Amino acid sequence: MQAFGGCTMLIHRLFVAQRRWRDLQAPMLCLVLLGLSISIASAQTPSSAQPGEHVYLLRGAFNVFSLGMDEIAAKLQRHGIHTTVDNYLAWPTLAEQAAAEYKSGRLRTIILVGHSSGAVAVTSMAARLGQAGVPVKLAIGLDPTSRMTTTGHVDRYINYYIANEFGDPVDRGQDFSGVLQNVDLEHMANVGHFNIDKNTVLQGMVIREILAAVSAGSPHPSIPCDPYGSKSCGSGKRGALMEGTIGTRTR
Repeated sequence: MQAFGGCTMLIHRLFVAQRRWRDLQAPMLCLVLLGLSISIASAQTPSSAQPGEHVYLLRGAFNVFSLGMDEIAAKLQRHGIHTTVDNYLAWPTLAEQAAAEYKSGRLRTIILVGHSSGAVAVTSMAARLGQAGVPVKLAIGLDPTSRMTTTGHVDRYINYYIANEFGDPVDRGQDFSGVLQNVDLEHMANVGHFNIDKNTVLQGMVIREILAAVSAGSPHPSIPCDPYGSKSCGSGKRGALMEGTIGTRTR
């Protein structure tokens, strides 16, 4: 009988322990799930935004002759670069927005690219930003239709133009301390004012310059322009004015 009683007591204790464990399972499971949800929420909560880049692409008149800007934007966005496309008439508003974002610390690198009247607006926007004390990392013009003088805090200004068509070189203002490069595409085959922005070779050159400007804090080595896109136009000494011509090249 004693053995039977001891066995009964043991079974009772095991039963009580099982009940207690079952009673604890729900709260413990809740704690585990709560901890997991907190971890997931922490992982999904974005960290404080780091200052980034913004590439402003400016179309020319009527928004119909500069659709290559949209193609460049799509290619840059595949690289994860924040890019917007606007008509050239929007440049004063864009300059105001860019200055506000830069001064708030949300924007670190400003890049301007324009075609035709948009290329003229690039010069105006860079000047307006310079007046606000906001630097431009890179400015690129594609066949501007007016002869402009660049001013402001622009690290590098590359102006691709076609001398025998609508395009004009850009002049360096007295207070411009960056590098200005005028590159004449007059002798480059199958490139004209209305397709310069759509030419895949030129698009490749523009995109490489933008990627280099976004990623590099150090100056680029000074290397010649390559119309077939294997090299960037490089950069010279600050305040320098560099002229070049791109023409047909035998392969």
